[in-house]
Amino acid sequence: MGKLIFVTGPVRSGKSRFALEFARTWGEQVVYAATYRINPEDEEMLERIRRHRLERPSIWRTLEAPGDMVEALSRLNPPPSGVVLDCLTVWLGGRLEASDEAIQEGWERLLTYFRRVPWPTVVVGNEVGWSLVPGEPELRRFRDLAGWLAQATAQAADEAWLCVAGCPVKLK
Repeated sequence: MGKLIFVTGPVRSGKSRFALEFARTWGEQVVYAATYRINPEDEEMLERIRRHRLERPSIWRTLEAPGDMVEALSRLNPPPSGVVLDCLTVWLGGRLEASDEAIQEGWERLLTYFRRVPWPTVVVGNEVGWSLVPGEPELRRFRDLAGWLAQATAQAADEAWLCVAGCPVKLK
């Protein structure tokens, strides 16, 4: 069974960089699973993606699978030696048209998949509930769903880490 590691924290806390440190020890067939639906008009996000790509070893494969991640990972040949999924909250943002139940079921399916594969996986997430309660219902829904998915991920994970100001703290 695969080892599952969860790395969470606020924006710009060093969590992606910390997740990459785990994956660098997993061999040459690491897959970086990106959950973002690329919008060619969003220049700021394209610059973020470019910077993230430069942080990864060039030998790693990038899987842009904002849709069915389980299906996309299952088709990889050769299979990965490890997976970095970045990130839970971007994955969630691409599914807000679905019901809460469908979103939670989709995430549980992905977690079950990661627990059954023979390689390690690190999932990156964002802590979005540490600030004020949003005034807009959709923003509150997003915050609540992100919290529920993070709890489910930490529960399923073998290890859970919190990054704050570039300092990782082991939670589990």
